[in-house]
Amino acid sequence: MSRICLTVEEQQDGERLDRALSALLPEQSRSYLQTQIREGNVLLNGKSVKASTRVECGDEMVLDLPEAVEPEILPEDIPLDILYEDADLLFVNKPKGMVVHPAAGHMSGTLVNAVLYHCGGELSGINGVMRPGIVHRIDRDTTGVLVVCKNDFAHKKVAAQLGEHSITRSYTAIVNGVIHEDSGVIDAPIGRHPTERKKMAVNYKNGKAAVTHYQVLERFANHSCIECRLETGRTHQIRVHMTSIGYPLLGDTVYGSSRNPMHLTGQTLHARVLGLIHPTTGRYLEVEAPLPDYFQKLLRTL
Repeated sequence: MSRICLTVEEQQDGERLDRALSALLPEQSRSYLQTQIREGNVLLNGKSVKASTRVECGDEMVLDLPEAVEPEILPEDIPLDILYEDADLLFVNKPKGMVVHPAAGHMSGTLVNAVLYHCGGELSGINGVMRPGIVHRIDRDTTGVLVVCKNDFAHKKVAAQLGEHSITRSYTAIVNGVIHEDSGVIDAPIGRHPTERKKMAVNYKNGKAAVTHYQVLERFANHSCIECRLETGRTHQIRVHMTSIGYPLLGDTVYGSSRNPMHLTGQTLHARVLGLIHPTTGRYLEVEAPLPDYFQKLLRTL
């Protein structure tokens, strides 16, 4: 058990206990905190109470949270579309619908399960047992190139390049609406959505710097095909940035319209190019993933 002691602040005065805890512990989900309250692991002023109990400024909250136990992640014989591989790096073309690493609700069938099988466990361990070899990720419904590091030396070298924003990352996307200018730059910080915890948003108060360069590749009657180059790699960056200027990604029912007339599975976004300095050779290495069939068919249809 790990003990956390908190004091209700003025902005939580009059809130439900679970909401107050959620505001003070944003890294924990509200449902998880409700479970801990129900199981008696949360005391309000020394007493076990319900999640709906209203708190007052100055109230003392004590949480005894169970230590997290990381589950064993098993190798799985899942076919991989390998774009490049050597002793240090593995570049994979991730398909739509595949989660990058195990998490609640997705403990199997992930890219990590497949890579563990392919590499025989020879992967960097810097990010722990849940994310072996994973130095960056792309969304479940985003397709395209992703690099996996086979050892800690390669991981540190690639992570350093990510940190200084020197890695080449180019995406192809289809957006709703016709973009009239040929190119543009979106420079707007991204952080958690103020009210919807699972979403990101342009957040000037609490967000982190985010810069996306976009260029129109082709215009259609009601859509545009664009290339996006990232200077930074914030969660859902392209999806949030394009929505912020009025051009949400086609199929993105989270940041765009909930209507999905083309019956697409998630956003139309493809990580086409990934380029970096090889950790061992010191030479620039660039890998490209071809557009998936569904994307090419959409372009022909439009």
